[in-house]
Amino acid sequence: MSFSTGVRRLIGATLVNTLGNGVYAAVGALYLTRVAGLSVAQVGAGLTVAALAGLVTSTPLGVVADRLGPNRAYAGFLLLNAVTMALLTQIHSFVPFVLLAAVTSMAGSGQRGATGALVAGLAPAADRVRTRAIMRVATNIGMGVGLALAGVVLAVDRREFYVLALLVNAATYLVTAAVIRYGLPAVPPVPRASGPSALTALRDRTFLGFVALDGVLSMHAALAQIGIPLWVATATDAPRWVVSVLLVLNSVAVILLQLRVTRGTDTLSGAARAGRRAGLLLAITCGVLAVTDATSGPVTIALLVVAALVHVVGEMLQSAGGWGVSFELSPAGAQGQYQGAYAMSRQLGDLTGPVLLTSVAVAWGWPGWLLTGAVFLTAGLLIPAVVNQRATVAMQLQT
Repeated sequence: MSFSTGVRRLIGATLVNTLGNGVYAAVGALYLTRVAGLSVAQVGAGLTVAALAGLVTSTPLGVVADRLGPNRAYAGFLLLNAVTMALLTQIHSFVPFVLLAAVTSMAGSGQRGATGALVAGLAPAADRVRTRAIMRVATNIGMGVGLALAGVVLAVDRREFYVLALLVNAATYLVTAAVIRYGLPAVPPVPRASGPSALTALRDRTFLGFVALDGVLSMHAALAQIGIPLWVATATDAPRWVVSVLLVLNSVAVILLQLRVTRGTDTLSGAARAGRRAGLLLAITCGVLAVTDATSGPVTIALLVVAALVHVVGEMLQSAGGWGVSFELSPAGAQGQYQGAYAMSRQLGDLTGPVLLTSVAVAWGWPGWLLTGAVFLTAGLLIPAVVNQRATVAMQLQT
């Protein structure tokens, strides 16, 4: 498929921005504890507060994207993140860190809603999901390069290099903001009088039902980053380097296959089926991990690789299905607020996933994995019913 110049530039801007994010992802926690002087508990508490702030403001900031236009709103949120990242180099106590982290999280939430609205405005309806897929591939590439570059900072392990890494991330926000604001065709704002009322998405119960179910499936991120690594390290005899292999396998698979997996998810029915299949595959992943509770040696390693492969296909299906449903169910003039509401699904997964996976799956062993798998399966099976209900209501309103 061929992309318009605007979409290609958006993809390039995503690559630049996520390169900086990758650098920060690798060094951020160490900077906060080793340089800023915060304790691990303070960092965890601050990030939890920040996540909640981002969650509750996600939809209202999506309304801002509709009213200002996604280009202006997205660029503004990026500039705000550039400022907060630069200010982070001056943080040395808990309360300022919490405030700064909360503003950073809210700006990130605003970006997600504006990004969805921008894609909806720049790409034809049939190409929106594929555009998001290419952007996700660019994200994985950018993050991978950023993580590799951060290795230099971690190897030197000096304060000035950590500070430089944060400033590099701030600079990528500035570059991305310039491209979004001045390098892309302008998607016009929706005047208050001509668009749906503010926060219509939060009164759309069936859409919020989909968001909640998709949030359950979004726990796949915590499964890959927290659940599987902890399980490998604490409950299996597999060497710990296997964790790195599994994470690399995940990134490579997304880069190579995400676009292919999106085929058929540009329709509402296809997107709903993708959500159902994602729930099934994530449940199978948990089932395979449960088996490793009783295996050893090469068999365990082979099963972990199988689990990782099944997991990443489920992850890609969840992403594609979520994009398809969110675009198709967003009414004209409310792409920003509906995309902001949809973004809450990932935030819900990030908040609940670590708790479920650590306190149930990893702590209980194979019964915990089977219970976790049942949660994924149930969410996946319910998505088509909720989506179909929402589509039926929309058709009735149109007639």
